Amino acid sequence: MAAIEFRGVTKRFPDGTIAVDDLHLRIEDGEFMIFVGPSGCGKTTALRMVAGLEQPTSGEILVGDTVVNDLDPVDRDIAMVFQNYALYPHMTVRANIGFPLETQRMPKPEREQRIAEAAALLGLEGLLDRKPRALSGGQRQRVAMGRAIVRHPQSFLMDEPLSNLDAKLRVQMRAELVKLHQRLGVTTLYVTHDQVEAMTLGQRVAVLDRGIVQQVDPPDVLYNRPANTFVASFIGSPSMNFLRARSDGRSISFGGFTLPLPQAVAARLRRREGEVIVGLRPEYFSDEGGQAGGPAVPVTVEVTEQLGSETLVHFRIDGVSAESISADTEAALDGAFVARLDPRSRPVPGDVLQLSVDVERAHFFDPADGSTLRRPDA
Repeated sequence: MAAIEFRGVTKRFPDGTIAVDDLHLRIEDGEFMIFVGPSGCGKTTALRMVAGLEQPTSGEILVGDTVVNDLDPVDRDIAMVFQNYALYPHMTVRANIGFPLETQRMPKPEREQRIAEAAALLGLEGLLDRKPRALSGGQRQRVAMGRAIVRHPQSFLMDEPLSNLDAKLRVQMRAELVKLHQRLGVTTLYVTHDQVEAMTLGQRVAVLDRGIVQQVDPPDVLYNRPANTFVASFIGSPSMNFLRARSDGRSISFGGFTLPLPQAVAARLRRREGEVIVGLRPEYFSDEGGQAGGPAVPVTVEVTEQLGSETLVHFRIDGVSAESISADTEAALDGAFVARLDPRSRPVPGDVLQLSVDVERAHFFDPADGSTLRRPDA
């Protein structure tokens, strides 16, 4: 096993597009690191540079203590799991898993032992004589994993390996990947655009936007202490609500409403006066008579979504516009806010609700650059 390190890595394509911009990041030995971000953010390009499928324009990439910039992919001792499985259709599962070992001219007894170990680890023992067309999507993905595992590589690179699976299989495979990493402990770089995958799989998550790392932290820190509005909007589903307000250091005002700030929140806001962007996650609202821990605001219901375990309510506040900051524009309903309420709440469009706001948990951002206004130690 080995760490992976990016030292000032930049990738500029011939047309001038900068896919990755001055990336400095170390993935520790045995760590499960996620690169997440929207399409075109540079996450796959970064992974392909580690694999040797793209050449950095500048900077160094290290695997262990070795700079691998000039090494061929086959010499980097890295196994890659692709989005499309990349299985050989004419070969059996056994032959697909063992193919990398055969190309290394490994003796057959050792090769068969490794295939058996990988198959047992992935629950493929009864499928070794089948061909890929006779397998389900989840089984094919496990075969692709087996082909990577059997090599005993220093590191795994995974490029959106679950994106072709249906929702139920994705949940199952996420759990299997976590268990697999716990057993093998191999350094893993996993690329996805799905923030649910990022939050459930990663020991640390790097959020990228336009080739630049916005924040690297464990999932709970990303969710509860986002560095800027991009991270705050990208991590979490439904996305965080944003609105512009004015602060006098003791309260915030918007649309004719004034919400007093608890002393701890005012201190976190650093007694800032003037315009601020307020971030409120959907669960910071409540319609249960102040249970959210703050004063109530009257809102008009536009759409409700009954999801069984929760009710999502899209609503408007008179005189207040939701800020168009969300990284997931499809999650917003034409500028409406969204609240996550108890599943027993069943408002209908047109209802006026009194929603209390948990100001204690609110996030505050600088409207100039979107950076958090939280004190570094708060």
